Amino acid sequence: MIKAVPGWLEPIVAIFVLQTTSSFLARFIPIIAPAVSEEFGWGGSSIGYLTAANSLGGLAILVGGSALLKQVGGMRTLQLSLVLGSASMAFFLNSSLGIALAACFVMGLSNGAANPAGSEVLQRYSPPGKRNLIFSIKQAGVPLGGVIAGLIIPAMVVPAGWRIALLVCALLVLVPTLATWRISARLDETPSSERWRFSMPNLQSLHQLRVPLQSLLDNPGLLKMSIVGSLFAISQTCWFTFTVIYLIDALGFSLGLAGVVFAVMQAGGVIGRIALGWLSDHMGSATASLSVAAILSATTTVLLGLSNPEWPIWTIIVLAFVAGCSAASWNGVQIAEVARRSPPDLISETSAGSSILVNVVNMLVPTAFAAFVAFSGRYDYAFGFAGACTLLVLIFLPRERE
Repeated sequence: MIKAVPGWLEPIVAIFVLQTTSSFLARFIPIIAPAVSEEFGWGGSSIGYLTAANSLGGLAILVGGSALLKQVGGMRTLQLSLVLGSASMAFFLNSSLGIALAACFVMGLSNGAANPAGSEVLQRYSPPGKRNLIFSIKQAGVPLGGVIAGLIIPAMVVPAGWRIALLVCALLVLVPTLATWRISARLDETPSSERWRFSMPNLQSLHQLRVPLQSLLDNPGLLKMSIVGSLFAISQTCWFTFTVIYLIDALGFSLGLAGVVFAVMQAGGVIGRIALGWLSDHMGSATASLSVAAILSATTTVLLGLSNPEWPIWTIIVLAFVAGCSAASWNGVQIAEVARRSPPDLISETSAGSSILVNVVNMLVPTAFAAFVAFSGRYDYAFGFAGACTLLVLIFLPRERE
């Protein structure tokens, strides 16, 4: 007799596909930017600013898009932002850095919508005993998108040029988005058609901008867990944003080899996120698993800054893999903990509030990192400081009962 398909399977597959697509759109920037900036003469530090603009787009929809998420639905909002992001990639054909920054801002909208959309849907469909694992599987889509970007984009840029790669990447975002279009109508919780409407911004809507952050103050553990996410994000965004350009500029790697190392790091993130989610459920403690991830994340980030051209390539690959398993593996457990500690009717708001803190870090850290390296030329100090900041996770991690 054929067993019935679990009710949570369709939601997690749909959210996983959209999460992977959103991540691919974000990881596209630091991988293709070296080729674009070289042709247009933007300079290596522009990668940090483009990434910051992408994070600013995510921050904008987290702060101002809560009403859209409620009325249109989380999955539909994510899908619409992916369509816009795919279209905005065409603006990279213009040589203006300002236009590229605006395009990155639009592309970042999907990154901001992904966590609230996924948290709201999965919290309703996840079995309690598998919540950390399911959230971690969903978050494994983030590094998987990076794996795809790291392997595919350099493989297209080298023989065909970055413009052809741009077109293919736009299609790779658009196709899975449209493939999941009908599913959102069944999974999203939206108001009835009689009450569904948009309204022009007013004082009341401006007041709603405070709701995501205000919702984190419901209990101390919720706020601490959100701060933990922002501290983890410091090392993660440095790895995601600067690995390729660092390997090319400081270690003399080709774009293709740097892309492979980036893909290995992201593959470590896929394995690490699922393993950390399983470990947290098995131990019944998110605090213990996140403590291990914080120590490994800080160590690998410092070691990346200390690396030099004399290091064998295999040591860089191993370091990148371990970093993926730690610096890029915390998200699923942290997001699941935020959802678990949230009042049931405020899950999308608390998820958005926590993501706002992470996106602020993702916006400020690449900018500061790029400016520091441009001024001092010292990658080692920049990576070292990022690793030290991540160790603060051990101080802010809440107790299980808090």
